[in-house]
Amino acid sequence: MGLLPLFSCLVLLALAGRLTSATQIDSSAPPTKHHKVLILGGGVAGVIAARTLHESGIDDFVIVEARNELGGRMQTATFANKVIEQGPNWIQGTQTGNGPANPMFVLAQKHKLKTQFNDWFGSVSTYDASGHVDFLDVFDQSGDDFATLTALAGSRVDGSLVDVSGRTGYSLVQAKPRDAAARVCEYYQFDWEYAQTPEQSSAIASSWGNNFTYDTDQGGFSDDNQMSIDQRGFKALIQLEANEFLKSGQTLFNSTVKSISYSKTGVSVTLKNGDTLTGDYAVCTFSLGVLQNDDVQFKPALPDFKQEAIQSMVMATYTKIFLQFPKKFWFDTEMAVYADSERGRYPVWQSLDHVNFLPGSGIIFVTVTGDYSVRIEALPDSQVKDEVMGVVRSMFPNVTVPEPLDFFFPRWHSNPLFRGSYSNWPPSFASQHLDNLRANVGRLFFAGEATSRKYFGFLHGAYFEGLDIATTVVNCIKGSSCADLEHFAQITNSRPYENN
Repeated sequence: MGLLPLFSCLVLLALAGRLTSATQIDSSAPPTKHHKVLILGGGVAGVIAARTLHESGIDDFVIVEARNELGGRMQTATFANKVIEQGPNWIQGTQTGNGPANPMFVLAQKHKLKTQFNDWFGSVSTYDASGHVDFLDVFDQSGDDFATLTALAGSRVDGSLVDVSGRTGYSLVQAKPRDAAARVCEYYQFDWEYAQTPEQSSAIASSWGNNFTYDTDQGGFSDDNQMSIDQRGFKALIQLEANEFLKSGQTLFNSTVKSISYSKTGVSVTLKNGDTLTGDYAVCTFSLGVLQNDDVQFKPALPDFKQEAIQSMVMATYTKIFLQFPKKFWFDTEMAVYADSERGRYPVWQSLDHVNFLPGSGIIFVTVTGDYSVRIEALPDSQVKDEVMGVVRSMFPNVTVPEPLDFFFPRWHSNPLFRGSYSNWPPSFASQHLDNLRANVGRLFFAGEATSRKYFGFLHGAYFEGLDIATTVVNCIKGSSCADLEHFAQITNSRPYENN
């Protein structure tokens, strides 16, 4: 949800005159063709990389962005006269006391983003195909099972045991859901976070994803989360941050990269409009999905170790499906789960027409993930709407449910600028793969949520990677030498996992 990240109706940032956005930075002048650093992609990693360069006294850079605004997968839509979030929606893990703070939480406070605690586990209603059925005891047990799973997986990190899938981990702790209610509760704990099933996910990395963000005993921020309900959009925090340091000519919008040529002496980037930019260094922040789908051509082709790493991780998809009705007729809790006989079929529901969020909006949304997201993207909106409405009428059999006034969902998987929402770590992906994913080739460096060992799939993962890789580039520029980041020419076994 973290991040991950997501992907296409867009709200104008001048909405109600509230936001002076980075899209208003003058980029009409012909761009300089050569820069010290090219930053490819204007999401969180790209903006934080640019800020890091600026704070180090390096301002000869340009952010090359395919869209008409900064923010990457932080995208909004206008729906029912409200601003809704297509992609990232939550700051996951905030701060406990004076402990470490999630940097996205810090930015939200700095830029006065309006957020609201979202009670994922204490404000939940439960349904199946017959209507409202109370299985909150099963829901609570699923939370205990997930905690036990992460404890088991955490015990394997020292390398004495190989990684296993999340499903194997669940089985080892005797968590074996046998009916629809148990399956949807497991989905809520696991798939709703990682956007893939336990079978598709690493048990060890799933433990990291939980512990390093939420568990303060493991260095996490907090078990709290804050949902953005700011009508400027969640993206406002990164755009307002960019406005503080970006100058005219440092952003190049509506510029899609076609190919990247790299060497030990520099980088050359060709855009789809035929323009060419060159740089002494470049930081590529494209999503894992774009790299996997060969949407950008690399010259020379990326080395085998790099390609194996890119193709071995997974770009998952997380899809929110929004409906607006004339008036609210559903649950009074914030959340609901629907236990269908098919696991993952329209399972997680959230009411935005709630006193804590957008009261009176008539908006409710349902989330699907992974293969089910890919499935619905291939269908016409009308068919998806019919399926969703069938579920709604099953959940509320005693209500005359009207047709929705409006219906919308983004197609992140098929969007060529993203090819999914955020990364997920499969059980076959070793720590050395992660090293290879983030390793540079020549003077071309890589950053994004997917290259974060502790925070893959999260916005704060993109933040930390943008900061870290840009710091490396600064040291290269200012230092007498520039050592390559660690990589492994071949990965021959599952050596001990590393979390530093």
